[in-house]
Amino acid sequence: MSFASVNRFLLPSLLTGLLCAAGLSAQTGDIRGHVKLADGGAPLHGASVHLSPLGRIASTDEKGEFSFSGVPAGDYSLMAHMHALADEKQSVTVRPGEALVVEFTLRLSTLRESITVTASGQEETVMESFQSVTSLEGYKLTARSGSTSLGDLLDQETGVAKRSSGPGSSRPVVRGFDGDRVLILQDGMRTGTLSSQSGDHGEPVDSSNIERVEVVKGPATLLYGSNAIGGVVNVLTDHHIINQHPHEGLHMTLNGVGGSGNAQLGGGGSFEYGAGDWMIYGSGGGMRTGDYRTPVGAVLNSGGELTNFKAGAGRFGEKFSFNSNFQNVETTYGIPVESAAGEMSVPKMRRNNVRFNGAVKQMRGFAEQFQFDLNYSDYTHREVVEGITGTQFFNKQFTYRGTLNQKKRGPLTGSLGFWGLRRDYEARGAEALTPPVTHGSQAVFGLEELTFKRIRLQFGARLERNAYSPAGLAHRGFTGLSGSAGAYLPTWKNGALVVNYMHSYRAPALEELYNMGPHPGNLAFEIGNPDLRREKSDGVEASMRHQSGRVRLEASAFSYQMHDFVYFQPAGTEVDGLPVYYYRQHDARFLGAEARLQFLLARSLWLNTGLDYVDANLTGSGINLPRIPPGRGRAGLDWFWKGLNIRPELVLANKQWQLAPNETKTPGYALLNLNASYTRTTQHLMHTFSVNTFNLGDRLYYNHLNFLKSFAPEIGRGVRLGYTLQWF
Repeated sequence: MSFASVNRFLLPSLLTGLLCAAGLSAQTGDIRGHVKLADGGAPLHGASVHLSPLGRIASTDEKGEFSFSGVPAGDYSLMAHMHALADEKQSVTVRPGEALVVEFTLRLSTLRESITVTASGQEETVMESFQSVTSLEGYKLTARSGSTSLGDLLDQETGVAKRSSGPGSSRPVVRGFDGDRVLILQDGMRTGTLSSQSGDHGEPVDSSNIERVEVVKGPATLLYGSNAIGGVVNVLTDHHIINQHPHEGLHMTLNGVGGSGNAQLGGGGSFEYGAGDWMIYGSGGGMRTGDYRTPVGAVLNSGGELTNFKAGAGRFGEKFSFNSNFQNVETTYGIPVESAAGEMSVPKMRRNNVRFNGAVKQMRGFAEQFQFDLNYSDYTHREVVEGITGTQFFNKQFTYRGTLNQKKRGPLTGSLGFWGLRRDYEARGAEALTPPVTHGSQAVFGLEELTFKRIRLQFGARLERNAYSPAGLAHRGFTGLSGSAGAYLPTWKNGALVVNYMHSYRAPALEELYNMGPHPGNLAFEIGNPDLRREKSDGVEASMRHQSGRVRLEASAFSYQMHDFVYFQPAGTEVDGLPVYYYRQHDARFLGAEARLQFLLARSLWLNTGLDYVDANLTGSGINLPRIPPGRGRAGLDWFWKGLNIRPELVLANKQWQLAPNETKTPGYALLNLNASYTRTTQHLMHTFSVNTFNLGDRLYYNHLNFLKSFAPEIGRGVRLGYTLQWF
């Protein structure tokens, strides 16, 4: 059966199910309650209460009250969550016609439940997720305030490294996967940038206007597409975009940051105002940095600037919600040069984004909620050298997505959905390596979960079609099926063992198919291969997790067997001073492990440790793959007392001696960082003051994944000062 015929069959069936499954609703009950501060007992306004596994969320009002109506009978988890306060979680049982009352008390703490919406498409804790997830919010984000791009923000997180050609172009690498194999999202939708195509194209992010960043490690192709064969990074900026519920009153944030080491200065703010079911919101900010300093001097042409603006409005009713927004992001950043005699390249990027999304909620029949998203991105990138515009890149991308969340029926819950993309890409100038290309993609997917007393099972599949139409060249089309199966076993009190198998498919990227010519951004003369086949992966991952009042542990081991893996093969020759590389295919293997441990040493004093390692090479020949991060470890303390938090940390990296052809060795290093913050909270206000010092020993060190590491070591000793005011 062809993909088109499958698509014609499944999409009408999905819509028919939405329209016809009436009158089958289960008996229901209600949940209501209060959330208050531990210090003084004042009602807490603006806290979020999460109802799992339904994925519903309610916000507390001025009296600290929340409610859920029409909850199907069954067992659920409730979690109250807010900013830097420690989450509180309770288990409840809803019976038909019953109204439960639940009370929560929240207090300041660095130890908290991490939440993810990316792993399954619904809110759940990282502990309960089937896939390995890193979620940064609260104090973790405060320590990274002032990061100039997404790679810098996530660098040195367990399982995540950064690839860069200077601070403004850094991009996250997940378990050794880079480029088109790691998908970057903003609020669950693709950003539309070109950071996957070149080492000097970045993924700019304004860290002052981020609520949470989630990294799903390992294949996440079921929900997000073939570009997620290595993982997903989701930047969450507005919680009401993901969670369709109203917010009464005014919520506002103001912040500022300044730092040494790169003459950094920035700030921003956001607001949302809700009246009844209606809400308007907006945010904006900017940041500038100069050339950063290293122990051997400044790195020339490494500074940059970034500005962003967003505005939106929507209606968030109990049965139906919708909202739309517009965002503009502009950034200018330098590509470091070895000396003042070098060409000063200063790329300028602009991204305009329009989004509309909504939800139909509390549906009858088997459906709990249907959520839809429409997203249009207009991206322009200009290479400016010595003030003259050279190559220009244009990427216009429209994506749509619809997801149906099922009601819990006995042990079964899950979601079904469809997704599509239309992309028009064009490059003009000396680095226009491909002709104009139109890229279209469509997919249908499902993710189901069975919950029993002693085990949870998850399984899903995604059928996806990708088609490329390049001007003047033959068209190519790729159809592939991805699937997964997982088991979550609560093996002891507060502990669990999670095992996953994943089969994933990836269509070759347009640059792998059609690039032809000099590409200084990748330090290569690239020759694409229009005959590339689809890339497939079979992965196995096992995780052990434990979470209690004294110990928090997550340890994972993974193995991915890549079939027809697309890689750079050096030709051994040069053109225009650049080594020639061909895009070729061969089987490959990624093998690795990672672990995080938090241990309570004494009252309010925790020991934090972590490590990660990945080995990747072509099978048979044993040739190492390029830009694989070395083994790394970290150890630190986390002390908290009455709003004061102090976190010293030692970061260690081994030398990287497993080299791909044309790579050079990178020595190991040890860094000492010290972060501190003070938070004061009342019913409506939260003040956070932070002091983050890095590389206290002023150590000279190099990032193995930096294209320009031969003359651009990493930043030396510095300090960042920050202040954040939150009104809720």
